[in-house]
Amino acid sequence: MSGMDGREMRSDRRSGHSIEIRDAAASDAGSLARVYNFYVTDTIVTFEEEPVSAAGMMSRLQDVQAALLPWLVAERAGEVVGYACATKWKERYGYRFSAEVSVYLDPDQRGLGIGSKLYQRLLQLLRLGGVHVAIGGIALPNDASVALHEKFGFERVAWFKEVGFKFNRWIDVAYWEKVLSPLPAPGQTTDANV
Repeated sequence: MSGMDGREMRSDRRSGHSIEIRDAAASDAGSLARVYNFYVTDTIVTFEEEPVSAAGMMSRLQDVQAALLPWLVAERAGEVVGYACATKWKERYGYRFSAEVSVYLDPDQRGLGIGSKLYQRLLQLLRLGGVHVAIGGIALPNDASVALHEKFGFERVAWFKEVGFKFNRWIDVAYWEKVLSPLPAPGQTTDANV
């Protein structure tokens, strides 16, 4: 259900509170860092090892927005409980129709369908923005992330053995991809904002 301002509003069955999916704002930087830093300090989900400051997260948000890509937050009762974003897959011009997607949730908000709500809206915005392929990189094992990507029709396309190192062990990383839009007809030009 959409609110009057176009924000997505959905009720969470377990808590009774509505989950609002909206564009991230500069004022969210501290909350985004809080959500992300759990994964930095306690998991292999990201290979960063030092917590990211609110200023650092603000810089990342500005980079995504400058590239005209979406960064969404899930909010419950005024508190950011998760986010999803897209970044450029690669800098070279030929990759302009591809984006890497990520989702992060407060650890106590996992399993409530919030990641699905975020991804549903993120993929919709990418499709509308002319992105052809969405790519998700997953440090393994991560059954929940694999299930989320496959739920949305992503297919595993690569598996790199022992390419990451964190918590004194080697970690595999696999990539999932989803084609969002068909190729343009021969002779038709396509432009994306990425």
